[in-house]
Amino acid sequence: MFHEHILSIILFFPLAGAILLMLLPGGNTNLIRWTANIIGFAGFLISLPLVFWFDSSIGDFQFTEKVDWIPSIGASFSLGIDGISFLLIMLTTVLGFIAILCSWSSIAERVKEFYVYILILQAGMLGVFMSLDFFLFYVFWEVMLVPMYFLIGIWGGPQKLYAAIKFFLYTLVGSVLMLLGILTIYFWNHSQTGVYSFDVVTLQNLNMPLNLQLWLFLAFFVGFAIKVPMFPFHTWLPDAHVQAPTAGSVILAGVLLKMGTYGFVRFSLPMLPDASRDDRIVTAMVTLSIIGIIYGALVSLMQKDWKKLVAYSSVSHLGFCTLGIFALNPNGLTGSLIQQINHGISTGALFLIVGIIYERRHTKEISEFGGLSTVMPVYATLFLIIAMSSLGLPTLNGFIGEFVILQGAYEENWVWAAFGVSGIVLGAAYLLWLYQRTMFGTLDNPENKVLKDLNFREVMTLVPLIIWAFWIGLYPKPYFTILEKPVQKIVQRVRPDYYAAKEYVPPEPIAEANTEGAEQAAPAAQ
Repeated sequence: MFHEHILSIILFFPLAGAILLMLLPGGNTNLIRWTANIIGFAGFLISLPLVFWFDSSIGDFQFTEKVDWIPSIGASFSLGIDGISFLLIMLTTVLGFIAILCSWSSIAERVKEFYVYILILQAGMLGVFMSLDFFLFYVFWEVMLVPMYFLIGIWGGPQKLYAAIKFFLYTLVGSVLMLLGILTIYFWNHSQTGVYSFDVVTLQNLNMPLNLQLWLFLAFFVGFAIKVPMFPFHTWLPDAHVQAPTAGSVILAGVLLKMGTYGFVRFSLPMLPDASRDDRIVTAMVTLSIIGIIYGALVSLMQKDWKKLVAYSSVSHLGFCTLGIFALNPNGLTGSLIQQINHGISTGALFLIVGIIYERRHTKEISEFGGLSTVMPVYATLFLIIAMSSLGLPTLNGFIGEFVILQGAYEENWVWAAFGVSGIVLGAAYLLWLYQRTMFGTLDNPENKVLKDLNFREVMTLVPLIIWAFWIGLYPKPYFTILEKPVQKIVQRVRPDYYAAKEYVPPEPIAEANTEGAEQAAPAAQ
């Protein structure tokens, strides 16, 4: 029973937790905090069996559940996961718990509502990654907007309302265009088969004319590109990040941005294969990705606000992810998907680092800090590991993702890889510069001299992410194994000739039988 409905249990557990929190007395903040943290940790534990039960040798969706929901329009409650959604679900449950844990002392007002919104948001994100019904997917995609809007608008910084409204309107515009695309596919399917269906697996096998695919790609592109966010649709992101509370920034960077890249991989590529490999589309997507990589890094170098620097770094890092996707080969796609997990780990941890110092000093101005490693050695050590993870140091997670993306990009066009490498160099520049200005130097500011180092709870928000970063960096094989089948399916759909071309093996030279010369030549040839 548990095995058959594991996805429904993971999905609805945060909602059940939110209802439980609503029933608790609002004045007892300690009880609310403890309950919320237990619910968050339990949500992670409930998702843990997927790690042991998921079978990476199966190419199809696993743990599928399907119940008729609105049969009159062909909508069903249909869930299932492959390797791509499996990794994103695990990232969501880990960061969901950490976001709740990091808010223990930073949220003092309307504590109950805050945790309720976090849990509803988590359910919405899980639903997006699990849905195998387009109608259901869209419901979760929209539901997720509301709690994020309130998290920024109620518990954010001085310009919280401006940032919240900007986030909501940008995402809503993209969502409406995406809805038009979904409805077009829905009615096209009916015109061809006589059946009304939102089933993702069915719709992925549709063959539509190129002109229609190009228009649909554009509709989906706007919705997904705003969410990523790709250049030039990124302008909502810095405002949302800077104004959001720490937990909001962690979830926004760690999970919400991945919904855009997930949309490209799950829907745009398999459903619109002719448009996805069209030279005009590929050139445009790669160009925007490269601009995002370099622009995001250069703007990060100019920032005076610690949190805004990390926010713009997301534009750069997500540029790598979209570059990998539109290399349209196994290395590019696999690297992109691993890098999406890496970005959630590293940038989520960087926002935790900023939140910890903001809680102590109530400023994010980089110029206000310097010499913090003297009074906060544990903080400085963990910050250094996370910075190295984000800039792609070998043995840490960022290196694996960026290396494989660049490998995939080079396979298609060496110029793409050359521009990508410049983004890595600039990334190292802004992260090392940030670290040098904040952690080294003299303790000139008297307020910094009395800062306390990390407590046990703060260390425990960072340590799981650091362990995960080392795991991916030192032993990434399980991630490549998990992603192999789904990536193969996507590449086969978008580029049917790709694997056929790779299967050609040149004939071996014919050696003369049992001659002394051949015996001597064989080792030399090897």
